[in-house]
Amino acid sequence: MKNFFEKLLWSSRYLTLLAVWSCIAGMAMLFVLSAIDMSKLLLEFIDVYFLGHEVEHFHTIVVSHVITAVDDFLLAMVLLIFALGVYELFISKLDFAREKDTAGSILQIKSLDDLKDRLGKVILMILIVSFFKNVLTVKFDDPLNILYMGGGIALVALASYLGHKGSGH
Repeated sequence: MKNFFEKLLWSSRYLTLLAVWSCIAGMAMLFVLSAIDMSKLLLEFIDVYFLGHEVEHFHTIVVSHVITAVDDFLLAMVLLIFALGVYELFISKLDFAREKDTAGSILQIKSLDDLKDRLGKVILMILIVSFFKNVLTVKFDDPLNILYMGGGIALVALASYLGHKGSGH
């Protein structure tokens, strides 16, 4: 009975495949949706700059869409790193990636702390990108807004520095 129970417990790790495949599906959807949005933006760019149609604040619209796409791509990468990390930690090492040396060091996860560290760095980048997207809408009609903006930039720089310093560089 003990052996059966232990085998059942050990086999329960295969339930993590639900998380792996869900993350892969989410990653694929984000990549495709972001690529479609960027294609639409390219068509709108051609329409405005080459066909002469006027759109008010078009530059700000383009920058906002590009930042959103970068944000979505980064989130898709978080899902990929998480999926591969969970697979390597709970199911099996990805021998194909190690043989071909195509994965690089970012996708080779050795422990939960390693996975957490890699995810944390990408999530920090998502937060930085989101911060700068929100900066586009700040009105500088009040000196306090300028002060808040400077403080926000200083905090982003500090977070980036501490993230870099924490990785041993």
